[in-house]
Order: sequence, then C-alpha cells, then structure tokens
Amino acid sequence: MTLQTCTLVPHDTLQHAYFPHLLLPVLLLLLQAWRGSCHPQCLDYKPPFGPRQPLVFCKEYSKFGCCDLEKDGEISVKFYTIMENFDHSGFVTCGRFIRSILCQECSPYAAHLYDAEDANTPMRMLPGLCGDYCVDYWLQCRYTLSLLLEDLGSPQQFANLTATIEDDQRKFCNYLELKDKQYCYPNVLSNTDLNANLGLVREDPKGCLELCLQEVANGLRNPVAMIHADDGSHRFFVAEQLGYVWVYLANGSRIDRPFLNLTQAVLTSPWAGDERGFLCIALHPRFTTVRKAYVYYSVSVKKEERIRISEFTLSVYDDNQLDHSSERTILEVVEPASNHNGGQLLFGHDGYLYIFIGDGGRAGDPFGKFGNSQNKSTLLGKALRIDVDNNDDGAPYSIPSDNPFLREKESRPEIYAYGVRNMWRCSIDRGDSATGQGRGRMFCGDVGQNKYEEVDLIVKGGNYGWRAKEGFSCYDRKLCQNSSLDDILPIFAYPHKLGKSVTGGYIYRGCQMPNLNGIYIFGDFMSGRLMSLKENHTTGEWHYNEVCMGRDQTCRFPKLINSYYKYIISFAEDESGELYFLATGAPSATARAGVVYKIVDPSRRAPPGKCNIKPSPVKIKGKLIHFHPKEEFVINKRPTTTPVPTTATRKTTTTTTRKMTPPPPTRKTTRRTMLPPTTATTTTTTRTTRQTLQTTRKTARKTPSPTIKATTIKTTARTTTIKPSTSPTTVQTTMATTPATTTATGRRTGGPDYRTRSTINPTTMSTVRTNIKPSSRPARTSTRGQGNSVRPGPLFFCALHLLYILIW
Repeated sequence: MTLQTCTLVPHDTLQHAYFPHLLLPVLLLLLQAWRGSCHPQCLDYKPPFGPRQPLVFCKEYSKFGCCDLEKDGEISVKFYTIMENFDHSGFVTCGRFIRSILCQECSPYAAHLYDAEDANTPMRMLPGLCGDYCVDYWLQCRYTLSLLLEDLGSPQQFANLTATIEDDQRKFCNYLELKDKQYCYPNVLSNTDLNANLGLVREDPKGCLELCLQEVANGLRNPVAMIHADDGSHRFFVAEQLGYVWVYLANGSRIDRPFLNLTQAVLTSPWAGDERGFLCIALHPRFTTVRKAYVYYSVSVKKEERIRISEFTLSVYDDNQLDHSSERTILEVVEPASNHNGGQLLFGHDGYLYIFIGDGGRAGDPFGKFGNSQNKSTLLGKALRIDVDNNDDGAPYSIPSDNPFLREKESRPEIYAYGVRNMWRCSIDRGDSATGQGRGRMFCGDVGQNKYEEVDLIVKGGNYGWRAKEGFSCYDRKLCQNSSLDDILPIFAYPHKLGKSVTGGYIYRGCQMPNLNGIYIFGDFMSGRLMSLKENHTTGEWHYNEVCMGRDQTCRFPKLINSYYKYIISFAEDESGELYFLATGAPSATARAGVVYKIVDPSRRAPPGKCNIKPSPVKIKGKLIHFHPKEEFVINKRPTTTPVPTTATRKTTTTTTRKMTPPPPTRKTTRRTMLPPTTATTTTTTRTTRQTLQTTRKTARKTPSPTIKATTIKTTARTTTIKPSTSPTTVQTTMATTPATTTATGRRTGGPDYRTRSTINPTTMSTVRTNIKPSSRPARTSTRGQGNSVRPGPLFFCALHLLYILIW
C-alpha cells in the first residue's frame, strides 16, 4: 500500500537561520525524520467506518466514512434549512457548494479537513477547501458563508467576521483554504493514493500491518493468562505466574480481593525466565451453573517437581472468589526437568477439557529411545482430552469415548494428539460470525529447539513430529526418515532470526475491527515480534505478515499507544471476541512490570451502535481499584495559552461600502444581517427591499433543529461535546483526563487570522463564543502545517545548532 506523507511547515525561528544556501539541503534531510503519514480519522478522534445503512444525503460516503444514517439526516436538515433562503436559480447555483461543504463531516479524512488530528488544538469551523474551489465558491456564492456559520454561534458573533471577509477574495479564501493540496476538498476525493486502499489494514513500505494498542491493565507480575466467564458480565480474569488470579470488571477496575491465591503452593522463583509457576486457568463452559474452575501449576511434592491440574468450586458467598478449601486434584504429572512444562488448559466446543503438557525438559527430548513426545505410554509431550463433567461422586475425570488411542495397547487413553515439544498458548476459533467458517479449530504455538518455531492446527490423533522434526526440517534424522512417522506439518514455521520462543495467539472474531476478521495474530516471547497469518481459503495456505505499531498520525486516537513491553507472554480474547496480549518488561514472577494490551486497528471500525455491550451487573464484595494507564501519550497534554477575548465591532454606515462586483442574483436575500436592526447596514435600494422581504418571512421560517448543533469543542484537559437536545446550551462532557480547568479552547474558525474561544460555565454549562481580534491572537506554530500535526522536536534544533558550529 502506498503511504502518503504530510509535509511539515518549518518553525518560524528557522527563518532567521544563517547560511540560507546551505540550510535548504540540510532541512530537506532533517525533515525526512519528521514527515508523518496521514491517516483516515473522524471528528470524534476515531477511525472511519462503513455505515450499516446507505446514506441518503451524503451518498458519496455510503461505503466508507464518518457518518451513520442519523448524522446524515442531521446534515440534510441543516442543508434544507439553509436553502430556504434561496430562489430556484440560487438553489441550483449555490446548493452544490453548500451540500459539499456540509458533507465533509462524513469524509473519512474529516479530521484533516477540519484540522482536528490533535485534541489539544482548536478545530476549524468549516472544512478546508482547495484554492481553485474556494475562488469559484467566492465568485458565485460568497454571501452564503454567514448561513453556514450561523448555527455554530450567536448571529452577532459572525456578522463582523463575514462582513469583513465576504467582499475580499484574499481574506475569504485565507479563511477557508487548506494549504495542503492533497487533503483539501475536493482534491482529497481525486487523490488516487489516498483512496486506493482506503479502509483496509494499513501497511508500511515493507508490508508490515500497522496496528495500535490500548493499555487495559498494568502492574502485574508476569501475567500468564487472561480468560472470561462467558456469563454476560464481560469481566475478565488475569492470572499471575506467582499464583494470584485477579478479577477485572468491564469498566477496567479491579477487585481488590484475588479470585484465587495459590502463592503458598505454587513452585516458582524470582529468576528471570523460570518456566515454572502458575501457568493457566480455565472456567467451565457452563460456569454460571457448574461454578467450577480448573488450574494448571507447578508444585513440589517430596522434592519432586510435578505438574498439577486442580479443580476449584466457586465460593457460595462471593461470585468473584473461588473456595480455596474446595481444591481437588484432577491430574499430576512428574516433571523430569524444570523446563518445558507446557501450561495450557482450555475447553473445546465439545465441552471437554484439553491439557497441553511439555516433553519433560532438557534439550532434544532425550528420554527413552524415541523421546517422550513420540512415546504414547507417557503423558509428557502430549495434548490430552478428558471429561470433567459429572465427577462429583466418582473419579475426577473420565475418558471421552472417541479419544483416538482409547483402545490402543500401551497408549494412555487421555492422549488426543502427540509429538509436541512445549506448546505455549493454544486457542479455539469461534468461527466467522456470519458463516461459521472455521469454528472449533484449535491453534497452538509450539516452542522449537534451536532453529525453528511453529504454529500448528491440532487435530484428533495427530502426530506433530517432535523430536523427529523441528518445524518443517529434520531434527533427528533417523526418526525423520522413518516411513511410519506420518506427522502433521505446521501451518507456519519461522527461523530464530525472527524469534526464539513462539507465543500462540487467536483468530480474531470480534466486532469492533472488521478488517482483522479471520486473521491469526500471535507473537514471540524473546524477540517481542507481533505476527499474523491469513488463510487463503482456496489453496489452504497461510500467508505471513508482520504486525508493527502505527507511526506518526496512525495511532493518534484517544487512549491509543504505539509501543509495548518486549516479552509477549500470552494472548487472550474477551467475551466479545476482542483481542489482547499480555507482556512484561521484566520476565520475573516477582516484577510488577506486566501489562495487558488491547489490539486496535486504526484504519477501520465497526459502525456506531453495532458493537454495543451491556454488561450484566456483578455483585462486589470488597473494594474496587480503578485503572490508571501508565502509557497514555497520544494526546499532547501540554497547556495552551489563549488570549483574553475581545469583541470586534463593525462600524455602522448608511452609504454603500462594497467595492466588489455584486454577486449573481441567485439568492432571494443577498445576505442576512447578523446585527440588531438598529445597527444594520443599508447598502442599496435593491438590498433594502430584499432585506424587508427577509424580515417578513422570519416568523414563518422554521428555527434550525437543535439536533444540528452536535459539534465538538476540544480542550487541553477534557473533550466537551454539545449533546443534541431541546436546549442548545446543554452539553455533555467526556473526560479525557482529570479536569484541571473549566476553560476550553474553542474551535478555530478556519483562517490564520481568526479564532474563537468558548468558556464553559461549570454551573450552567452554557457555551459562550466571542470573537478575538487578529492582533490579539497568540503566536502559535500550526500543528497541522500541510496535513501533519507533528512538531519539530529539540533534536531538530540541536542538529541545526551543530551545523552552525561545524560551518563556523
């Protein structure tokens, strides 16, 4: 995919640099580091979407954009309210301009058109136009500007503004023009590179998928697993290697009491890389009725290391805590060494419990003639399947009747598949939500020996080759050449130059990110590499793409970040199917460096309302610990200075003040006077007559619907959204950070000479807008430049200073 770059306006101070003949080449080199890729973004600081129903008014954005049918209707109402001021010829001439300008709020590049990429900088009142288009608009319909602005503030506010610039083409287009010729309207529609792969997962020049992250939990000690109860509560359970399991609610807060505390029994150590410990937890698929949980952990019994699979029952008194006295050992397996402990528990769609156990440790599976993995008389190096239902009065588990080696002599009946080395993290595919395709498939990452890591698709009775094979290559040549091996090859294997310890992931089947549907996302513990596989349904082959963090503008959405801790321990999905991974900055069971990240595609989202969830209530005993992200650096929180607002007044005159050629007679009233009648300006006899007609129809004219007045006011400490209601002064605030002030920077009116300011009264929450004189506008380097909101950093100016020293 071809990436577009947004040019950066040099800082004002660079205009006074020495040696201009040398400065230009140096600037061209230095600016390459700051050129950022622009990205589709809506005015709510979120990715665009495909509307659930086709738009009726702004039809050009029906396939992909920033408006749903409801918003499209609001824009339509506003358009026809404005067009009530026109006769037929005026409607034909100016209607196309008014409609195009209003519909840019639906453009997938709306944030760029309105200069709204950064929530800390004021937004334009109207979308940015291209120069030629603006000139055409001025020549034919210049006096419609006041109608476009009148519902964004008091009529008096914009009377002075529009009267000043409507008669001056330079000022008019200086106000409306967007200097970035790629992203101004209408060029943004015809730019092939911007629209070729619009809405698809974004790729960098090397083909790496650019995704973003949201931090959802932190301060964890080697978080090894995250699961959900599938009970409508949308809470999730995070297990630490040390032996704690914590409950997190849908709002991100954590219950202070652990769901389970096995720290006294779990065998682990603070050594970095110790593979022993609490490794996994699984809840019964009918958890609301069966109320049982199963855990997988390392334990020492008489100085002998073992793997223990235990069953716990939910507490009678607390739905967020297991009864610690109810532990029942389901299975124990002796570990010959302290590594290759496996560590996966999960329930399949068949209701059976699957257990994945490592080959016993050490290098090359040296146990016995063929190793543990190829020996079906041992449970080491196997995927097991058991039935834990109806076990209260008898054996802890039974064997499913269709287990593949149930009737084979000298084979353990629990075995479902064999020939695995040390499978770390497996998952069950939910299947495509529409077709069900892929449902029930089991994916596992199998950690390799010294050359290859692999991803396997687990099937009943399958032999996955170890120790005969490592990935696609032979490891033990004698075993590898044995014609009876009949092993199943991995769907993907990668060499150790990409990573040395695979962490299995999930097929994405969530709702919020349609582009990722069907993509298997996994990672590597040692290299920290995120990777993806996508199946070709025709050939059955899986195609690899690396996943990288979005750069520059790509992740500039609220709460999103583009970095993570290196050691990827595990992957998870929540009750809705959204995808997460668990990582740490220090791979020790005692280091509080673990974080849970949610994976987000910034190129496209589901349409509003489609993925809403309503978590069922959860009874809480104890206290809630609210979540505070540590890595929230997308929105620049530096304070901005704003001048004291002053009012620009317009002189009253009774003579003709317009020197420009009158506009074509396409409007019934040339321009509505926004000042009170006592200060209204009379220009010509024709104008006076038309003004009288305008006055007589004011009472009959329908007041603009308050639902049109949904707009966004951006602040340094909060984002304030005027909520559609019966009162235009009612506002709804969405907290972005802890509020530190009640003064908000208002929306910029579009040109470099005008800015408005909004002051939020904390008592009445009414919004007051005031014009600011151009002379009082604070000096500020545009954060947009020509489409980019990235400012040159200190390194930029250090480089210039160094250049200056070298030259002298």
